[in-house]
Amino acid sequence: MKEILDAIQSPESTSADFAALPLPESYRAITVHKDEAEMFAGLSTRDKDPRKSLHLDEVAIPELGPGEALVAVMASSVNYNSVWTSIFEPVSTFSFLERYGKLSELTKRHDLPHHIIGSDLAGVVLRTGPGVNAWHPGDEVVAHCLSVELESSDGHNDTMLDPEQRIWGFETNFGGLAEIALVKSNQLMPKPKHLSWEEAAAPGLVNSTAYRQLVSRNGAGMKQGDNVLIWGASGGLGSYATQFALAGGANPICVVSSPQKADICRSMGAEAIIDRNAEDYRFWKDERTQDPKEWKRFGKRIREFTGGEDIDIVFEHPGRETFGASVYVTRKGGTITTCASTSGYMHEYDNRYLWMSLKRIIGSHFANYREAWEANRLVAKGKIHPTLSKVYSLEDTGQAAYDVHRNLHQGKVGVLALAPREGLGVSDPELREKHIDAINRFRNI
Repeated sequence: MKEILDAIQSPESTSADFAALPLPESYRAITVHKDEAEMFAGLSTRDKDPRKSLHLDEVAIPELGPGEALVAVMASSVNYNSVWTSIFEPVSTFSFLERYGKLSELTKRHDLPHHIIGSDLAGVVLRTGPGVNAWHPGDEVVAHCLSVELESSDGHNDTMLDPEQRIWGFETNFGGLAEIALVKSNQLMPKPKHLSWEEAAAPGLVNSTAYRQLVSRNGAGMKQGDNVLIWGASGGLGSYATQFALAGGANPICVVSSPQKADICRSMGAEAIIDRNAEDYRFWKDERTQDPKEWKRFGKRIREFTGGEDIDIVFEHPGRETFGASVYVTRKGGTITTCASTSGYMHEYDNRYLWMSLKRIIGSHFANYREAWEANRLVAKGKIHPTLSKVYSLEDTGQAAYDVHRNLHQGKVGVLALAPREGLGVSDPELREKHIDAINRFRNI
């Protein structure tokens, strides 16, 4: 690993130098273990502790197949899917690996008694497999997390519709929370030159997800002037949705849960902010009964920010807790896009407000390669900025996942893999200096 790191840090290293580097037989990686999948049985979701299930293991380097690349990971980040993996909810991810392992002789590599997790990375290409022409050893890259086979016609208009679509590092093995990762070459994108390794690794999954959900025609197709309700507007997903709304000429109505998070939204340029805790919105009377009066109170508050207009687009991801209110406050003909259900998967809403007002609910899941590329391009141009707030060592990934699980974080939480310290990897200091305040916005909380 020292030779690899030395080559990455040397400005003299060439593609041929990287290609000639010997690969180690093993590397360090964050894993969950198959024989521990029941370790949290009987506990509530909140009481399941990722620090107990996530391990730092020495693992064997995987075989490199056609159309694939091995990447030296300088930095990664923690997404909510890493939390789900760590607490074995809603199902153990080993069921995904077993199913994938049955697809071909090559995919059998993924069906192991340990799962190397992580769906983001920034790093350097070490090796490419047969059929890879666009990427070469030594290329500085980030990776999006869409893994597809594309042998079916279903995915050729939108690769997210491929029957074999999976999320790398969640539904596949050899993820990014490790010193080396195995990816398909069509997951790779250029690393933004003005960002450090840990900053470049942070946007990946959430930035692409927000782009498809809000901007893409596969999602809400946001346009100038739209009123966009953004739940968790300072969080991992919402912070990017807020930026896209502002950059695209829309009007974000940001819902947060504290004055501190409200200040973050203001620092991004948002003006319409609702602190749902301070205003004490209680959309449920009890576990089974919602309160339409609270929906109406919420809608009235929104109109105070919009000059009496209703919401054009709702950026939904909390799920059960908020979905009834989301459907209610959307304007006639408006759109509710949903990409997650962090408060519960069983959504309930009054369908009269949907069908009689011609509203649409759109399911949105990650992004296809083009959408991920466009989202990354906006980061590279300094139009959208990483929302990195804190960085952990690989050894402390369990604590990082715990913080995300308990919502103790702001924005995104980064993890250093091979990078020996923060701040490395910047090759365009002029562009960085131009946007330094925005880059550090979540660090200065």
